[in-house]
Amino acid sequence: MTAAGGRILVVDDEKLIRWSVGERLTRQGYAVTVAASGEQALELMAASAFDVALLDVRLPGIDGLQTLKQGLRVQPELVVMMMSAHGSVDVAVEAMKQGAVDFLVKPFALQALDAAVERALAAVATRRQISLGVEPQASGDLVGDGIIGASAPIAEVREMAARLAESAATTVLIEGDSGVGKEVVARYIHRKSARAAKPFLQLNCAALPEHLIESELFGHERGAFTDARAQKIGLFESAEGGSVLLDEIGDLPASGQAKLLLLLENKTFRRVGGLAEQKVDVRVIAATNVNLEGRVAEGRFRADLFFRLNVVRIAVPPLRERKGDVLPLAAFFVSRYNQEMRRSVKGISPAALAQLETYRWPGNVRELRNVIERAFILHAGADEIRPEHLPASMRQAAESYAPVGASSVAAPAAALPLEEVERRMISEAMEKARGNQSKAARVLGISRDTLRYRLKKFGLD
Repeated sequence: MTAAGGRILVVDDEKLIRWSVGERLTRQGYAVTVAASGEQALELMAASAFDVALLDVRLPGIDGLQTLKQGLRVQPELVVMMMSAHGSVDVAVEAMKQGAVDFLVKPFALQALDAAVERALAAVATRRQISLGVEPQASGDLVGDGIIGASAPIAEVREMAARLAESAATTVLIEGDSGVGKEVVARYIHRKSARAAKPFLQLNCAALPEHLIESELFGHERGAFTDARAQKIGLFESAEGGSVLLDEIGDLPASGQAKLLLLLENKTFRRVGGLAEQKVDVRVIAATNVNLEGRVAEGRFRADLFFRLNVVRIAVPPLRERKGDVLPLAAFFVSRYNQEMRRSVKGISPAALAQLETYRWPGNVRELRNVIERAFILHAGADEIRPEHLPASMRQAAESYAPVGASSVAAPAAALPLEEVERRMISEAMEKARGNQSKAARVLGISRDTLRYRLKKFGLD
């Protein structure tokens, strides 16, 4: 779900909280409505549909828990997050029992609010897919319906995906860094298979709270838990005959792992609170940007589930390892945004293309898409994309990389793996910036979020 599609209700009796949270979410592109009391919130819910509600626990008149309970009767599919300056385990547990999906303790960082809202909207999108029972538009549709690229690595991925689509294999594991296009490969497999006319549904295993995962995947029976007023059909049952993509499978909770293993082994499952075994025929495509074998060694992922998923493995290489794909991908995005924005951009200048091809693309294909979209939005009158239309970080990248790596990685005594070179550059950038992540990110020519991901990946955080 895009930011523009998120309708959010903020309920708090403190004017400053309503204003600051509302302003933050409005700047993020969400449609925000505010209420100062539970009674006002219920009136708004009765009049308008919302995707997410941020609800304070302590309110004048009807308190937050009562508003939560009554609000879910008015809008059963509403995703509710509770807020409280008086965080207690008992209140949080009761809120979860009543149907809340998250609990924020005030004061909270705005970045924590952003992440919580993203998780909530991911839950909204998943529920909407399940309720419709049809294939949704890909939110991460990086390269359209096909796997675009001319390089040998991506040609190998495309060939393997095509062979797999024609096979009877019902389990696939797709590996690759964030943004490389794992969802695109999954959709390619589905559309090339005999299952193409059936649903393609997906779930981000890291986006939903642990207590909701099982219900979303397998459904639940009426009365299975508080507020389970009706039977719910889960993701697998809704995708009968089609395909299910489980993104970020490494973050699936232990209880979900056990049930998923049973489904893969027996082609059956039980709804939460149910006794009857349900048969299902789906192709399970699992995607991950983490090392599952490492998680098995750490005891965070079941070994038997890993071996069951690892029947056929497709590794999607990062964009930096397939430079030959930058041009066809960029051309595709230019064509796409010409159509979507009704523009007539002729293409990319040679100088700009040279910068695109030499850039390291830490955010992979998703970052390339964003760069092209940014150029279309910020330079609406241009007939082609030129170097000055690219982000400053890209234009400075060539200058930034040299001083950072000059002393330790520019000319190593022996060849080093690319990841080791990257680790050393990040380590030295952090040292030169004296631990300031923003400065180090600017030096490296990457975003702060990307730097944080790399720091965590290499154990430098």
